[in-house]
Amino acid sequence: MRGPPEERSVDELLNFGVVNLDKPPGPSAHQVSGWVRDLASVEQAAHAGTLDPKVTGCLPVLLGDATRLAQVFLEGSKEYVAVLELHGPVPTNLERVVAEFEGELYQKPPRKSAVSRRLRTRTVHELEVLEVKDQQVLLRIGCESGTYIRKLCHDLGLALGTGGHMGHLRRTRTDPFDDTDLVNLHDFTDALAFAEEGDEELLREVVAPAERSLTHLPRVTIAPSAAEQVAHGAQVYAPGVIDTDDGIADDALVACYTPDDAVVCLGRLVGDPDAESGEVVRLERVLV
Repeated sequence: MRGPPEERSVDELLNFGVVNLDKPPGPSAHQVSGWVRDLASVEQAAHAGTLDPKVTGCLPVLLGDATRLAQVFLEGSKEYVAVLELHGPVPTNLERVVAEFEGELYQKPPRKSAVSRRLRTRTVHELEVLEVKDQQVLLRIGCESGTYIRKLCHDLGLALGTGGHMGHLRRTRTDPFDDTDLVNLHDFTDALAFAEEGDEELLREVVAPAERSLTHLPRVTIAPSAAEQVAHGAQVYAPGVIDTDDGIADDALVACYTPDDAVVCLGRLVGDPDAESGEVVRLERVLV
């Protein structure tokens, strides 16, 4: 079992950690995560939510065993700042038309996407015009994971009657990470070099324990004895539950921790934590 996150060694951190990376323009998200893997000398690394080569911004990269946590980023929302390039003068009804695109939208993935091109719905939580200059409109977009911003910009252009396409795009948030503490590849490389010389301070600033990826999920605290059973494939049963967050919905994805804040597993809430017996969490990923 892993110890408390704040007491882990550098090697433990690199084998169960996450870097909130500021992806540069040019390489694919897959290339960037490969560079991080090789720089850290770990067996595997995985990016949380793909970004096209030209897109910049928030790209959490999971290291080592933390790659098992990739599914949690399908549960959270995203935020982007995008430039909408209109093909004509900005209409006077810009704000009204933009407001109509908040809510549930139908989208078909583009031809070059990695998923099947079937019509599906995605929710735009917030759509705000930040600035207008000539025929460019700067937008802030808060949306459900899997929303295609390029398609959104295309559809906005059609609705405005001018035509339009997406210019620059930057991701500013993928829950639970945002752009307030991004790390670039130069910082990561320097941190590794300093750590090799015995100075771990910078590395501990740029690589967070993998538990940082789970702060947006409801929490279930289980006894160490229950954690040992989970490590051997058992489900989480009511007698092993110490505490839970309030108001967790049935079938919600939850993270289970030991009392010293080390994550044990991910699973779905399927029973009453306050019951005397019965299954409470059905496992999806064992992390110990």
